[in-house]
This record gives sequence, structure tokens and C-alpha cells, in this order.
Amino acid sequence: MAIDDLMNGSRTQSVLLTTSIASFSTAFMGSSLNIALPIIGKEFGMDAVALGWVATGFTLAVAIFLVPFGRAADIHGRKRIFTIGMIAFAVTSLICGLSVSGEMLIVSRALQGVASAMMFATSAALLSSAYPPEERGRVLGINVATVYTGLSLGPFLGGILTQNLGWRSVFAAGVLLGLLAATVAIRLKAEWAEARGERFDWTGSVVYGLSIAAVMVGLSRLPDVSGGALVAAGVAGAVAFVVYENRSTAPILNLSLFRGNRAFTLSSLAALINYLATTAVTFLLSLYLQYIKALTPQQAGVVLIAQPILMAVFSPIAGRLSDRVEARIVASAGMTLTALGLLMLVFLGQATSFVYIVSALLLLGVGFGLFSSPNMNAIMSSADRRLYGVASAIVATMRTLGQMLSLGITMLLFSVVIGPVQITPEYYGAFLDSSRIAFTIFSALCVVGIFASLARGRVRS
Repeated sequence: MAIDDLMNGSRTQSVLLTTSIASFSTAFMGSSLNIALPIIGKEFGMDAVALGWVATGFTLAVAIFLVPFGRAADIHGRKRIFTIGMIAFAVTSLICGLSVSGEMLIVSRALQGVASAMMFATSAALLSSAYPPEERGRVLGINVATVYTGLSLGPFLGGILTQNLGWRSVFAAGVLLGLLAATVAIRLKAEWAEARGERFDWTGSVVYGLSIAAVMVGLSRLPDVSGGALVAAGVAGAVAFVVYENRSTAPILNLSLFRGNRAFTLSSLAALINYLATTAVTFLLSLYLQYIKALTPQQAGVVLIAQPILMAVFSPIAGRLSDRVEARIVASAGMTLTALGLLMLVFLGQATSFVYIVSALLLLGVGFGLFSSPNMNAIMSSADRRLYGVASAIVATMRTLGQMLSLGITMLLFSVVIGPVQITPEYYGAFLDSSRIAFTIFSALCVVGIFASLARGRVRS
């Protein structure tokens, strides 16, 4: 179907189309790359911690820039920031594909993260701006479903691409998808900028970014003393950021979103916990299936596809349901199923059957599908329209911080249990030990998330 034909629909349909392409693109890229990591590690001689930074460098950059770009979108236009982000995503995908070393790949993935932050910070805001509240759950559910479709196709197609055309072909797909989404966005005539003319908080942005960077880099260096010092500096920076933002007349992060708004605060906390508990699952299982079970990238992709397929199926159903039923009920049920799926993975071993692994992935898929879109609907519905960009950025920040901390915990466990070595047969036992510890931590956190989700109360009367 031609782009012109697609754009003949309504303005709202065009917004849904371009944000969905963007959501699919980033999800596809991440899940495809997970499958390619063992081959990338062999080509560039990267150890387990360095491989973790291929994913974490991206996530860290996203976390640093999300809130600033969300605020910039409210001031300068959400469509504008989104469109620039998609073009930059295509360019940085090309740079990633041309990488000649592990270090270059990590840096270019971080640049790709900056571009992706522009999209993540604006997608939910664009949808919430274009659609009325009574349709918001439905369209957010569709958008989330495209994320999970990307996650579903990523391991399968990524495995095929990696095995037959090499890992660089994954980034070539990112170039094409980025250009497609940018083309659709450019043709969209509407713009939303309810905070136009307000001042941008550069000081707050710098303090915010440095604090996040210090915490993440510090986690990767633990248990070394320098790691603890960086984490402490990051926490101190976060406290200073909150104090500064409370006194600022034009804060980068309007803390009034949290004050007296239990639904927004606890929904954001639930999102953080959910992503913290689930992000590392694909990363760990991709390594497990290829190292322990000796599967090819393509075969591993076929196994891992089980989880995101069910996410894609259940997300629009859950989103539509959240327009009629309290979001906390649907989301809490999803969080409960997620906790059970993670608990199953605690008992992973060399002899674990594929039926058992797939069963855990299916449970995780249903749980996450039920949680995500109702929770996002709750967050956006409890925010003032003028702050949609910041609220959207906070949604994405909770997701990204959760992803970052999930990978950070995993890398910490790798550093402590395995050490700075490539994963070879003599280290398979240590790899399994670190994976089981990670899944134990993640399942326990999910239990806490259930209570946070239930405690949020009604979002709308």
C-alpha cells in the first residue's frame, strides 16, 4: 500500500500509523540484536559484560534524554521532535551496521538510543493529544501491540537475517523502518505544543542526565569501590535534582504530576517494577538457548517468539478493556501472571525441557500483555493535557529505567559470578547460577509490583 493511500485517512489514524511504525522499529531492533549478540561477541572478542553494554549503552542514552525531549516536545512540538527522532534513528542504524569494533558498536548504539528517546518521549503524548479519553485505551493498546509484534518478529527474523546475511543486516532493516516512519510523520500536518513559549530547563537536564549515568555506570562496576562511589554520587545528584526542580519556575520535570496524584505515582512505580523484572529475560534466555542448549540463532528466535506473540494478542484486548474496567484490576492481574512466569524460570537448568521454557514464556506473554496498555492508559489519563509530553516521557522513563536496572543487575551478577571472561563451556555452570539469581530477584520484585498496582485506586470517576 502506498504512503499516499495510507495518509488519506484521518489525522488521528495517521498519528496512530506513524507512532506504531516507530514502536515496531525500536522493538524489532532490540529483540533482533539479542539473537545476534553471541555472533557479535565472537567477531569482536567481547566478554559477557561488554556484550551487555551493547544493550545497556542504548538503554542508558534513552534514559538520559527521555525527560528533556519530552519537555522539548511540549514546548517546540511533539510531531517535530518525533520526526527528527525517526530520521536520526535511520542514520544511527546505518552507523551501527558499519561498526568495525565492539567499542564502535557500543558508542553507535548509544547514539541510536538518543534518537530513540525522541520517539519514546512523544509517542504516547501524540496519541493522547490526537484521541479523546474514551478511545485512549484502545489506541494505546494497538500501539503497544505493535511493540510486541516487533518483539515477536525480532528473534525469528533476526535469527534468519543473522544466520544468512550476517548481524549487520539487522541494522539495515532499522534504516528502512526509520525512513518509513519519518516519511509518514513529515506528511502529517497537525502539531501539538501546549507549552509553547515556556523556558527549557538546561540546568535540570544536565543534572538529571549525569545522575542517571552515574548510577548505571556504577552498577556495572560493582562490587569495585569506584562502582559504589558512582552509585552514591548518582543518588546524591538525584536528590539535588528534585530540590532544584521544586524551586524552578520552568522545571524539566514538573513534580506536580506526582504530588497528590496517587494514580499517576503508583502507576509509574508499577511500570518501573514490571520492566525491571522482565527486560533481562530475553537477553538471558537468548544466551541460555545458544550456549547451554546449543541452538542456532534462528532456532533460539523460534523459541523466544512465544512470549511477544501473546503480548501482541492481549495488549489491544487489555487496552480496550481498560476503557471500561478499572485499569488497576486488569494491570494487577497481568503483574500476577508475570510473577508466576518469572518464578518458573528460577528453576532453569541444563536439562530443562523446551516445553517448560515455552510455558514460562507464554505465561510472561499473557501477563505483560494484560499489564502494559492499561497501566499506560492510567498514567496518561491522570495527567494534565499541557503536560502530556512530560507524562509520556515519564512513562518511557519508567520503562527505560526499569530496562536499564534489569540489565544492570544482570551485568552485576555476571561480573560477580562469572567474571570478565567469554562464556565458554567451563563457565556454563556459573552462567546458570547468575541467571537463576537474576530470575529470583525479578520474581520477588514483581510481587512488590502487584501491591503497587492494586494500591493506585481509581483513575477516573
